[in-house]
Amino acid sequence: MKTEREATVADVTAAQTGDPAALDRITAAFLPLVYKVVGREMDGHGDVDDVVQETMVRVVTRLGTLREPRSFRSWLVAVALNEVRRRWSSQQQAVAPVEPDDHLPDPAADFVDLTILRLGLLDAHRELTEASRWLDEDDRRLLTLWRLESQGELRRPELAQLMQISPCHVGVRIQRLKTRLTASRAVVRALAASPGCTGLAATTAGWDGALTPLWRKRTARHVRSCAPCSGNHGDLLPVEVLTADLDLPLSLSRTS
Repeated sequence: MKTEREATVADVTAAQTGDPAALDRITAAFLPLVYKVVGREMDGHGDVDDVVQETMVRVVTRLGTLREPRSFRSWLVAVALNEVRRRWSSQQQAVAPVEPDDHLPDPAADFVDLTILRLGLLDAHRELTEASRWLDEDDRRLLTLWRLESQGELRRPELAQLMQISPCHVGVRIQRLKTRLTASRAVVRALAASPGCTGLAATTAGWDGALTPLWRKRTARHVRSCAPCSGNHGDLLPVEVLTADLDLPLSLSRTS
């Protein structure tokens, strides 16, 4: 009996040679994964359905360009992330539309307040969502891929392929990401504390409100050295727990 991976490879290979039944099987099997990736990256935005459709159209029309059928899952995720990037770029009019390289995903995605307001996440999840906004683009992309891995949607070699680094280096990057996420969560909690810390207020006196890595480092440095601020985050749940559990139902992530 074929394994799921072997069956997928067989169907992808058959679809590349023009087998419509095989194409139907792989599109049906992987549509939930596309919805999960796009819905999570766009945080329930009303364009999720459109981006999913655009992703599937691109997958079908460019399936013949996939050189290695065993890489189909990671290639599919790369296509989905690039379609999210294209949609954000188009809406923000930051750059002219370009033909993406589906092997080099670089989504301009963000974890925004819409998730918090619409889905009413629990406090711990809300803090993680807010903390993720302090990360740079590469870390946000890694967070998305790490979450997919933690839920069994991606394997470590596939994650490494998407990041274009070795599997060993992926582990190092994830450890660094966890450190920055923990620092960001502590910053989020310190900034939300009432009454606020006067020392933290002084540290952020020149802050314009932009959530940048530079200001994350400055505020995190204060939080670590300030007893009142550091005492506010002693009960933070491990990042691994929240990351594995922070999986929005598809029916909610597709809400307009």
